[in-house]
Amino acid sequence: MKRLIDLSNEEAKSHFLKGSSYFNGDMPRYISFEPMLADVAGVLNGGTFSQFKAENPAELPDVNYNFIANKDGKFAWRPYELMHPAIYVSLVNVICEEENWALIKSRIAEFEDGVIDCCSAPVMSVDNQTDVATQIKSWWQAVEQRSLKYSLEFSHLLHTDVTDCYGSLYTHSIAWAIHGLEHAKQNKTKKSLLGNKIDFHIQSSRYGQTNGIAQGSVLMDFIAELVLGYVDQLINTELGECTDIRILRYRDDYRIFANSDERAESVLKLVSDKLRTVGMKLGVSKTFACRNVVEGSVKPDKLAGIELQDLGTANAKTIQKQLMRLHSFGQRHPNSGALRRLMGDFHSNVSGQSDAPDDLEVQVAIATDIAYVSPATFPAVAGVLSHLIALAPGDEKQRLWKMVRDKMKRVPYNGYLEIWLQRVTQPQAVGIEFVSDEPICQIVNGGDPQLWDCGWIASDDLKKAIDVKKLVVADVSEAAEIIQPEEIELFKQNALAY
Repeated sequence: MKRLIDLSNEEAKSHFLKGSSYFNGDMPRYISFEPMLADVAGVLNGGTFSQFKAENPAELPDVNYNFIANKDGKFAWRPYELMHPAIYVSLVNVICEEENWALIKSRIAEFEDGVIDCCSAPVMSVDNQTDVATQIKSWWQAVEQRSLKYSLEFSHLLHTDVTDCYGSLYTHSIAWAIHGLEHAKQNKTKKSLLGNKIDFHIQSSRYGQTNGIAQGSVLMDFIAELVLGYVDQLINTELGECTDIRILRYRDDYRIFANSDERAESVLKLVSDKLRTVGMKLGVSKTFACRNVVEGSVKPDKLAGIELQDLGTANAKTIQKQLMRLHSFGQRHPNSGALRRLMGDFHSNVSGQSDAPDDLEVQVAIATDIAYVSPATFPAVAGVLSHLIALAPGDEKQRLWKMVRDKMKRVPYNGYLEIWLQRVTQPQAVGIEFVSDEPICQIVNGGDPQLWDCGWIASDDLKKAIDVKKLVVADVSEAAEIIQPEEIELFKQNALAY
């Protein structure tokens, strides 16, 4: 694994322009943003989008594309935002200019000393793991393991995180983070200032708003880390050289270690005060204290998941019983990281079933309900269902998939889930028509809906580069009927990383 800030400016640029960096969630393999990004980069030729605009994109409401992932099957939604490709590539060009990249690297280095240990410095894979998998591995090694070690020094742990971190970030604070508050304030109208350039790009893509950044890309993760690193510096300055406190931060998640409730709570107030300066606030519902650091260092859903880690015949002799155990776990810990990991493991295990069992429809029903309650598990559940339903005879196969499709489509406002529903229902071996209002699904089916507003662009070449049909790099009908584990699992190693 390699830290992003250890890359050269050209290496960083190549990393940001990968399709998996532009959108860092899972997509079916026939969807890729990389060809479009490469074509846009070719047209911009290292320059910025301002050279190609006919009007100000900040005055238009739909420059970026938004789609929704549903977290609980009801009202908990996670918005993904795909930044306009021209503005995204333009921003990458600005950040990765040699002088700018050197400034950012030196500034991040200044954030690293103090009471707060940042465990979320963006990293990238140097082997065959995905970059997301590498980031998760980094989290496991840095946060959880270090938390457990701190039990030797501290008796109290206070755990908290930021509410809607990306949606609340004050974009002017990006310049404060890079240049320091005083210098940024004195030069707030200076367009050549790097922080102001980044702020300008983000506002241009988000209707001129100064609150919030797009969620879903490695680039925006990196910018959020810049601002949170600046907050770390403010907190470190206030706390000074104290040795009775330690703070671990992973992105917007804070763990405060102390030897009394009073000391931990006083530091929590300081963290809250400094976060407010950049537009963020802590989530009261997710703040909890623990007087046993070992117990508090491992999330409750993960502790429960450890007990379920072996889903073999020693614990549940049939596939149905194993699914029921997972279903029960999902009811207690819906949409948790541990549930996603357990479903990924089960997906690998279930492929050994080669004959259609008498209770096939029951197995399908239980697996589907796991995803209905916890939609974030659907890529793994889709893999399980693809193995199970493939065992059914032809007509029965279509009937089961239609029942799965109809149930999952009842999950409200979940374009991300529908992208994966299309993956499992439209391969030729299944052959079910999948009609969706989700534009990405329509593009896969040969449509040409608008994802990003390009009316502000003056260049025909740039408009042609942003042809949404380039997103489809293979025919969905030719996709394999059965989803193999490697298609949807982020990683195989470090099974307890969640």
